[in-house]
Amino acid sequence: MDTQYLMGIDIGAGSLKTMIVADGGRVAGAASVDLVTRTPHPGWSEQDPQDWWQAVCATVPRALAEAGIAADRIAAVAFSAGAHTPVLEDRDGRVIRPAILWSDSRSAVEASELQQRYGDEILAIACNRAAPTWTQPQLLWLARHEPEAFGRIHRLYVAKDWLRSRLTGTWETDPTEAVGTLLYDGRADAWSERLCAMIGLDPRTLPPIVKPTDVVGRVTARAAAVCGLAAGTPVVCGSSDTSVEAFGAGASDVGLGTVKLATAAAISIVATAPRPSATVINYPFCVPGLWYTIGATNSCASAHRWLRDTFFTPDAAGAGSAGPAAIDGAALFGRMDAAAAGAEAGARGLIFHPYLQGERTPYWDPKLRASFIGLTFAHQPAHVVRALYEGIACSLRDVLEALRAQGLDMREARIIGGGARSATWRQIVADVLDIGILMPEVTDASFGAALIAGVGAGVFADERSAAQQTVRIVARHEPEATRRALYADLYGIYRDAARQLVDVHHRLGALAAAGTSSAPPPANPSCAPEAAR
Repeated sequence: MDTQYLMGIDIGAGSLKTMIVADGGRVAGAASVDLVTRTPHPGWSEQDPQDWWQAVCATVPRALAEAGIAADRIAAVAFSAGAHTPVLEDRDGRVIRPAILWSDSRSAVEASELQQRYGDEILAIACNRAAPTWTQPQLLWLARHEPEAFGRIHRLYVAKDWLRSRLTGTWETDPTEAVGTLLYDGRADAWSERLCAMIGLDPRTLPPIVKPTDVVGRVTARAAAVCGLAAGTPVVCGSSDTSVEAFGAGASDVGLGTVKLATAAAISIVATAPRPSATVINYPFCVPGLWYTIGATNSCASAHRWLRDTFFTPDAAGAGSAGPAAIDGAALFGRMDAAAAGAEAGARGLIFHPYLQGERTPYWDPKLRASFIGLTFAHQPAHVVRALYEGIACSLRDVLEALRAQGLDMREARIIGGGARSATWRQIVADVLDIGILMPEVTDASFGAALIAGVGAGVFADERSAAQQTVRIVARHEPEATRRALYADLYGIYRDAARQLVDVHHRLGALAAAGTSSAPPPANPSCAPEAAR
């Protein structure tokens, strides 16, 4: 039988990636394009949706060329992206404003107000608490600060759904993305008029709900002429990146989990039902009948890159007078990783709290700040990198403990994300979490999206069959006894220090805010929660 090829397209925090996967799980071709995230004010994170479409048009032909196949060999295509990122269109189908990303913290005031006024009700309906990462507080911010834009909303898309609509012209989303808006009744499987009323949003602006594996349309002739896909290619809905990543890593059944070392870091565990609480997040899984509960730390690979770009310049890395051209970013990461591998466990008493962008699980506090504590003259650059690896692993231990408090646990986890390429970091995660860590051969969300496309197109019998036939484990790490004991002590100090520094962080943030002239636009006091449209 001829090989069948599947395409997955993922919008990441820093790039869009298109991957072509053969039906046996082999990656046949891939291409990526960097995306620009704009920060017009402190705490803001926005992207232009048109950049995503241009990236698709650039990466699809390159991926096809690398795979050495014609476009008509693609059996189906599906999409994924980070959740909570709304794309708003007016009645003429024009994008109203840049998309607000999940990492944006501008709606901290609105999220706090929603939490205070309706916290228990939101948790009961949406299975999650209000926080700046969700669409509901973001839209309340928009209603107050950009009321003209809010009033023009005719259709709300989530990122991957808007991008997919460029191929099909259709409008729909899946349950995972719907829950991510904080406007959806997760148990009733329907949009919530009550949650919409809290921010004055017309529920008719929200899309129909379909399954992640549903074929929602076919590539139009107009889209095909621009992006390089064949007209008529089946297009499958897809789902959120965390859902398809877990699925694509083989965590496709109850009790299986994933650890993600990407822009943010996260742990998710597959369960039969949501576990609503103030500390973790719940989504429907792309495998029917299941949910996954997730906790996340805001800064992971983003913190790693910040450390590289801020302190590990080419000269500091040993490039000398040859200058930046002598060493690229990837080589710098390699040198940092080798240095961390050579440093002793515990980084000679140095601890890093990775709260560079506030923190989610378990604190849900956008005012927390990062810190290195325990510095002495004995510390070298290698200890700083090692402390960053260990600090993010300790932050993940905070996440795991929050999941355990909800009755969820795991003995091993699949590790995914760009940070998982470091064997040193993988071993640190195994030691700090005290669980087995398994690394799949392919960890990209675009891979999971391609498998979802295969289920939708009938290439695989079902989701579990797709995972069983395509996922291969290439590395395994078990906790090492001596380091496990050391890291248990280190985590205790890390946790105690984090709690004791909360007030300090808040005071420092207030001091910094008082000294800057940059501020968000003034609020519109006439727009309050529960406002009638």
